[in-house]
Amino acid sequence: MGVRKLFIDASVFIAAAGSPEGGSSFVLELCKRGRFRALCTRLVLLEAERNIHRKLGAEALLRFYQGLAELDPTLETLPTSEEIAACEPIVGEKDAHVLAAALKSGADVLLTLDRRHFMTEKV
Repeated sequence: MGVRKLFIDASVFIAAAGSPEGGSSFVLELCKRGRFRALCTRLVLLEAERNIHRKLGAEALLRFYQGLAELDPTLETLPTSEEIAACEPIVGEKDAHVLAAALKSGADVLLTLDRRHFMTEKV
């Protein structure tokens, strides 16, 4: 088995930007070292950027940009509207693009901190 692929949700990037010593930062560091391969979409990165800017401020946003440059995640193709629609009953409209992209990417793991929508029997 090769390097495991992690599809990373915006919540992980947000947590890492807010807590450089926390668990999310640790996982991203493992990806940087080649232990795992980080996957995401541009939409996930835009969501992370918007929330970091709004909730955490300029210093955290700078950490996000620096970490992203070091991480160099594989940017996956956005899922189709049909693929997203198929995931809406499972995680809801707001998060369907994340689940659809993770499935489409062939990731081994979808890494998210969104317990309310992703830690359910449906997922």
